[in-house]
Amino acid sequence: MHIKDSVYSESSAYAFYKTFSVPSLRPAFLSCISSIISNFFMRQWHSAFMGRIPVSNADHPLDKKIPFTPSWVTIYIDFTNFWIRMISFFLRRWGRKSHALVGDFIFSIGKLYAFAAIVYRKNLSTTVRPFYISRPRFFMIHLLDPHLMCIPSLHIMVVIHTYTKFAAIAKSLGVEEKLKQQIIEMKDGAMAISQSILYIKQHSVNCIAASLYAMHCFDPALFTEQEAEVFLSMLFNDAPAADKKLNIPAGCKEHPSSAPKTKLPENVQGEIKAHITDLYKHFLAQKADAKTWEEPLLNFLQGKN
Repeated sequence: MHIKDSVYSESSAYAFYKTFSVPSLRPAFLSCISSIISNFFMRQWHSAFMGRIPVSNADHPLDKKIPFTPSWVTIYIDFTNFWIRMISFFLRRWGRKSHALVGDFIFSIGKLYAFAAIVYRKNLSTTVRPFYISRPRFFMIHLLDPHLMCIPSLHIMVVIHTYTKFAAIAKSLGVEEKLKQQIIEMKDGAMAISQSILYIKQHSVNCIAASLYAMHCFDPALFTEQEAEVFLSMLFNDAPAADKKLNIPAGCKEHPSSAPKTKLPENVQGEIKAHITDLYKHFLAQKADAKTWEEPLLNFLQGKN
């Protein structure tokens, strides 16, 4: 028997309530929130005002071949709810049985932010993005995000970690087959968000390669080189229409099937995928002789390779 609910039917508010109210989950919740605030918001704003960390441009000429498409912003800003809904999904259906696994996932999100900050502490990065504030959501993006932490992209890292951990938790609970459709749904959601960062010009194609490399370093058992290849093969694919078996809220604009149907020419898609693949493999090759995992990314940002 399959679970028929969509992960997108879940409320993020339920996850906040449960993780704060359940004693065994509260430490993970507080640790995660603290890490996000200190390693992303405080560090970025401190750098924006103090300016003591070098800032490198992460753009690539291929970025100019991707049209600025504001309609992707709804998918883009869903990335936080994307991983929080997953928590609600497991806690609501498996309760205490899922507490340890969900707590580990919440802790790991905090660790992910701290992991990416190893690069940010030494070298910040930015891209050229249009000053577009015609829509309220873009106004909030420009207001809250100084845009100094592009490599590696936490958007990419978080969604990759979420869809791979979703499948791993389902396997640990013995419900992998029951959640087959949701596993696909989460992967499609991660792909849609990954495309959105390019279409609204929040990141460069270089940022994707750096993030795939960072995720492989963060958890090589969960995000293997083979999984990175699968991820790249799916980039720019349209998400399939919403599965009728899943209980998806009517008019859900965050679901991957609702992503704008933006089509890049096949040759441009090929160029971008080839560049990301080559740069990702370049980082992996450099890691063999590096003293630390972040050294290849710092060399790239500082023009040393």
